[in-house]
Amino acid sequence: MKRLVAVVACLVVLTGCAAIPTQTTPIAVNPSAGNATEAAAPKPTKGIDPLSLVREFVNAAANPDADYAAAKAYLTEDARKNWNTKVTPTVIDTTFNTVPTGGDQAADDKHRTVTLQGKNVGSLEVDNSFVQRVGDVTAPIGIEADKDGEWRIADPPPAIYVPLVGFQANYRRVTLFFFNPDFGVLVPDPRYVVVTPSTYIPRRVTELLLKGPAVGLRGALATAIPNGAAQRKDTHEADDGALEVDLTKVGDLTAQARKLVVAQVVKSLAGVTSSRIRILVEGAPISADQIEWRPADVQSGEALITPDADLSGLVATGGLVRRLVDGEPVKGPVGTGEYQVVSAAQSLDGTELAVVSRVDPRSVRLRVGNLEEALAAVDLPASTLTRPTWLLSGRPGDPSAEVWTVVDGANVVRVNRTDAGWTANAVNATELTLFGAITELRLSRDGTRVAAVVGGRLVVAAVVRGTDSSVSLRLARNLQPTLLGTATIAVDWLAQDVLVASTSLASWPIAKVNIDGLKIERYNTSNLNVPVSSVTAAPGRNVVAVDQSGLWSAGDVGDVWRASTAVKVETGAQAFYPG
Repeated sequence: MKRLVAVVACLVVLTGCAAIPTQTTPIAVNPSAGNATEAAAPKPTKGIDPLSLVREFVNAAANPDADYAAAKAYLTEDARKNWNTKVTPTVIDTTFNTVPTGGDQAADDKHRTVTLQGKNVGSLEVDNSFVQRVGDVTAPIGIEADKDGEWRIADPPPAIYVPLVGFQANYRRVTLFFFNPDFGVLVPDPRYVVVTPSTYIPRRVTELLLKGPAVGLRGALATAIPNGAAQRKDTHEADDGALEVDLTKVGDLTAQARKLVVAQVVKSLAGVTSSRIRILVEGAPISADQIEWRPADVQSGEALITPDADLSGLVATGGLVRRLVDGEPVKGPVGTGEYQVVSAAQSLDGTELAVVSRVDPRSVRLRVGNLEEALAAVDLPASTLTRPTWLLSGRPGDPSAEVWTVVDGANVVRVNRTDAGWTANAVNATELTLFGAITELRLSRDGTRVAAVVGGRLVVAAVVRGTDSSVSLRLARNLQPTLLGTATIAVDWLAQDVLVASTSLASWPIAKVNIDGLKIERYNTSNLNVPVSSVTAAPGRNVVAVDQSGLWSAGDVGDVWRASTAVKVETGAQAFYPG
């Protein structure tokens, strides 16, 4: 008898375990939270009115656990069966309205229509990246009374609307890493995954990583992970505490390819675990030289995109270039006023300079060359040129060979070093110019994105290089359009995935913005006067800004801006770090 009870108990345990999913869809946005069920979801308050019913339904839809069980509790039985929960969430402002619809519905005690009204914030895409959206949300929602007289939603909206505060509570930002096209630098690619259960997060990160870069970055980023690679076992914490990633279907990997795969996996998982990371292929260590990895063990290419500490930054003011550290002019023609410098950019290694030189009141020209030497003039006629921006060199010790600028607000060009000198080549920037005239353009220091001010809007786009040497700016996106509007003046890269922008808004003189636009932070407003005409930033450096009263610096968003005592600047001055 005891053996029979034991067998029955074992079967019950096995049956329960069979209900727990061991795999998730590679790019799932609403995976089940373990063995949660719809029955476990709390029911709506008894006697709830139609407007409150819809409001609570929208709030509950922020929780995707158990196929949106919490939200389904507000639906009729038929609606639960037919509601499409496979669509990606649409994020709306936390403040939204539910209003009655239809003037003759009071005569019908069994049916109502309630309209959801709100403001669009953005959407979670199928690749789990976030894209900002603007506009009003208006969605009629049909409700009806059940047999007990309780209101339930019979006709839910086709989209899943999630308030921003609910999205932030139920989804976590994770950072995947892919490579720039020459595989020299790891580049962040932010995504959002469901928070619960937290033990599933490493698995979800691995799934997304194996699927490759976000759709908006295809062509700009590369992956060392072979197409079709999968998890042989779900990424999990092993008995010894290491996080174990077991891959399959990777084919034959060279020693160099294995290093690149390890770098991507380790950097991507470093943001969600502090454990050692063990990477396997078909159950065996991916490398015979090392079994477990930490972020410090992999090469990220960070040295290629981080200016040396002794490169303290420069400022173009009064027709010449000065050093930010002491205000002394740079040696050579750029420091004498000979070139009448309007703006300038220093290469990442600090050895080269590109300047916009004033020729006469109606024309400028670009000059490029070694920092303290005479600069060669580029054949590029222009009335205006944006301040230049350098592409990384690709190898430590090599000089940069490409600098970008925008001619007359419309034509993006990259100027390349050739045997015959510096030659300008057009960049396809049609998607960018749809927003208006380009007054500022900054290459990210890894070379895979641009940030720009276009018609006063803060815009980012992917840099896509074709096999025929063509270059295009793709999937341009306007960040924080509601808040910043057309008031942005200047922009720079604080990190690979974070921008700093200056504006003409008294309440937002300097803003810190994530590249997907979801998060924005306000720098301290003390001491600054709008408009703030120039801003520059770099990893580990103070942000430097120029307004009508002088040059200012701050270490972080809460810091009070401090005036420079070493450098006195004139109107129109532009500060810049290497890049």
